[in-house]
Amino acid sequence: MIRFICIVIFVVLFLILTIPILFVEWIVGKFNPHARDISSLRIVQWAFRVILKIAGVTATVIGEENIPDEAVLFIGNHRSYFDILLTYIRCRRVTGYIAKKEMERYLTLTTWMKRLHCLFLDRKDPKEGLKTILHAIDDVKNGISICVFPEGTRNRGEELSMLPFRDGALKIATKSGCPIIPISMNNTAAIFENHLPKVKKAHVVIEYGKPIYPNELDKETKRHIGDYVENVIRETIQKNAELV
Repeated sequence: MIRFICIVIFVVLFLILTIPILFVEWIVGKFNPHARDISSLRIVQWAFRVILKIAGVTATVIGEENIPDEAVLFIGNHRSYFDILLTYIRCRRVTGYIAKKEMERYLTLTTWMKRLHCLFLDRKDPKEGLKTILHAIDDVKNGISICVFPEGTRNRGEELSMLPFRDGALKIATKSGCPIIPISMNNTAAIFENHLPKVKKAHVVIEYGKPIYPNELDKETKRHIGDYVENVIRETIQKNAELV
């Protein structure tokens, strides 16, 4: 429980003490939006690294060299709140995550998320969901990477299981032409979800797959691209199970 309490205290202090920083960055953004974006990225990455340090998380990371120097669509399996922290600290360029709309209620946290180009998906309203996807497509075309967990929610099943992917998010790549980078994560639920509310030391494995360019796939594979990416990630987490 000590780690959990320390993390909660740190997050609360961060959200309160950085309110003036948000105001300063708002001013900077009026003159240099890119500088503001990079500053926001680095500040939040620092905070996430502190949280992971407090949690005692260690990671084996494979395949980071597969990420090209361009806007991409990251697609990952999702078993833990910590998946976001573990992947975000490795983003080399501005990257927005697609989160559920309910996250918008958290004031300062929401402000930080919007500064980081995060988008909020209303899963109950198809029209609003489509608007979110179209916004994400525009972001990618403007050089901002997007990260999505297409299972739609955290998978609470067995360690190597996955929920079916929802294909809608893959349209971000098929419509923009950007590469898809599969992210396969093992053992992240061991940090927190397997023993709520305790946070425990854990070793996780993260592998970034080779870029998948939708326009280079055959017609049938492109039509079922969600299944294709899902199978890539499924095979990778099974392969990496022995590394945990």
